[in-house]
Amino acid sequence: MQLFVQALQHVTLGDDAERLFHGRGGMFAGCEHLCLDWFPPVLLLTSFKAIDEDEINVLTTAITQRWLQLKGQEPLNLVFQHRCGGQTETQLLQGAVPEPHYVTENGAQFQVHLLRGQNHGLFLDMRAGRAWVKQHAKQCKVLNLFAYTCGFSVMALQGGADEVVNIDMSKGALSIGKQNHLHNGLAHGARFLGHDIFKSWGKLTKFGPYDLIIADPPSNQRGSFVATKDYARLLRRLPSLLAEQGDILLCLNAPELDIDFLMQQVAEHSPDLIFIEQLANPEVYCDKDPNKALKVLRYQHKRDMDSTVTV
Repeated sequence: MQLFVQALQHVTLGDDAERLFHGRGGMFAGCEHLCLDWFPPVLLLTSFKAIDEDEINVLTTAITQRWLQLKGQEPLNLVFQHRCGGQTETQLLQGAVPEPHYVTENGAQFQVHLLRGQNHGLFLDMRAGRAWVKQHAKQCKVLNLFAYTCGFSVMALQGGADEVVNIDMSKGALSIGKQNHLHNGLAHGARFLGHDIFKSWGKLTKFGPYDLIIADPPSNQRGSFVATKDYARLLRRLPSLLAEQGDILLCLNAPELDIDFLMQQVAEHSPDLIFIEQLANPEVYCDKDPNKALKVLRYQHKRDMDSTVTV
């Protein structure tokens, strides 16, 4: 707990949504269960294990003291989320949450719903991935698989993409994604398909081929995607959707599955793809075991490469 309090003294609050403290990386002994996120104007404190009222009070006091140093008498808005045993409980500890609540990231705005649970609309660990897409999507046709609320799509279109096809089983998430596009002045250029990806290859093929494919699936969501069995199914089909010299970003956020798992899946099921690079996560997500952190790997077709790139 003391390391959390000490780390708060180095926290600053900018205009963009961002993670402020990442205990899950194991870099702060005794605080592995704690994370603190900034969704202006709201702080979100998350615990991944049960904590008692006394501990909550200690954390709240430390956050309040740092808030006073940074913001003076401006009201503190603080949400606490407890995630343990597959259950999520969320409560407002202080202040209020705007409705609607839009936050900024890298020149874009996204709607979030912090009081609805863990799927609140914007996963901050993918910040660098979204930035990469914005930088590399110019004049591209993009396929955004497992699109959720379409953060990649907004960034791609802001980066000059010609078209983005978003597909996700959750029509509710796609509805928020549509609002994100409209809120950013992107009324054209995106399609939204509320379908099961594994039953929609014909439709996806019709709209392709794609210069950039993004696959950011849930790691273990029964009825949607389980990485240990479904990544193979995905990889057997993706290369056929890719345009010449196109890129694929493969994402995996499962601490129990390391980078070798994903690379072996590619080697076995998509041998025509070659590894180009691993995108670095935001610095705040530093992990004592990088294999447990979010993994974002960029691949291309072998036939488009003049030479082989190794890890």
